[in-house]
Amino acid sequence: MGTARETDAPLTIDVTGRDIHGEAARIRARGPLTLVELPGRVEAWAVSSPELLKRLLTDSRVSKDPRRHWTRFREGDITPDWPLFTWVAVRNMFTAYGGEHRRLRTLIAKAFTARRTAALRPRIEEITENLLDRVEEAARRSGVVDLREKFCYPLPIQVIGELFGVPERLAGDLRHLVDRLFDTSADPGEMTAAYERMYGVLTELVALKRTSPGDDLTSGLIAARDEQGDTRLSEDELLNTLVLFISAGHETTVNLLDNAVHALLTHPAQLAHVRSGRASWDDVVEETLRQDAPVASLPLRYAVEDLPLRELGGPEGTVIGKGEAILAAYAAAGRDPQRHGEDAALFDVTRVDKEHLAFGYGVHRCLGAPLGRLEAAIALPALFARFPGLRLDAGDEELGHVESFISNGHRRLPVRLGDG
Repeated sequence: MGTARETDAPLTIDVTGRDIHGEAARIRARGPLTLVELPGRVEAWAVSSPELLKRLLTDSRVSKDPRRHWTRFREGDITPDWPLFTWVAVRNMFTAYGGEHRRLRTLIAKAFTARRTAALRPRIEEITENLLDRVEEAARRSGVVDLREKFCYPLPIQVIGELFGVPERLAGDLRHLVDRLFDTSADPGEMTAAYERMYGVLTELVALKRTSPGDDLTSGLIAARDEQGDTRLSEDELLNTLVLFISAGHETTVNLLDNAVHALLTHPAQLAHVRSGRASWDDVVEETLRQDAPVASLPLRYAVEDLPLRELGGPEGTVIGKGEAILAAYAAAGRDPQRHGEDAALFDVTRVDKEHLAFGYGVHRCLGAPLGRLEAAIALPALFARFPGLRLDAGDEELGHVESFISNGHRRLPVRLGDG
């Protein structure tokens, strides 16, 4: 690896994600970047400084293509039995670089338009109200409701399912498979099996949409596959693009909703700011994304050539060597005290500077960010308006964390709806 302080042995990342923010603090304490050890004794540079991370994410000397630019992958050290293999080996916009990335993003952006996202508002409002009815019904039966399971989870998966025209008979399979893909504590064989099963489900979806196209993103992507000549999507790129959007398109929003609800219920003064009009629901969304990023860390990027970090405003004498891996530590960056002050770890909806990198930055910035924000901006005020007496029914130690160092959310979010 490149030059680092000799006293800094790589920090081992906990694949179960039991202490995301404690681990993020330990990463930050080592400086703007540090060596970490991922599963399988794979080392990477975890970058926690938001300014340095932004520079790296926009530097053409940083790639997401392991086949071209990660030495260990090219030399055959990274094999399908590595737990994160599917995260780096998938062939779609997520791992594309340079002209290949521009080609894919241009084709996909034609289907994933701002107009299509904005047009979803009435349907998202309808889905939200229907789910709140079910939450209320569940509370009447048992008193306590797991809001992550009954509200935060089904809303995005239903929205993304309808956006891509996923029939109900396939939707349940996709939800289970996405859960497996984000579980970084899972056995590599389980992860591989989940990907293979997801490809099977999505192949069935594509066949259905070729026979009966509709006004949905799957049909739009098939058109990009079939009608664009030499620049068109290959069949594998089509399927892998669906994997990317259907998985990332709902998991991040689940965690955004979950973390926002938890933050407001554990910070009543902040909720009071919103209810009094001193802060907006957009403030809630952006502060949640900053303070509790739905994706804690995202693998991986690679140095195309030696990167002396002094050139990028990083520490003197530190070089990310050509072919080395980089981990974007978004949870750590969001709470960086040099960027957000000594109270950076606090949830404060009145904070003036809520800038964050939760949706990425630069050419790989998430295309679905407007949809995630829209869902949260509709769902959160509707939830708190319907249930003004909403309160948690468990301490933080009882909520647990999803078993992942990538996905950042609770395992459960038990609440009571009223004061009784």
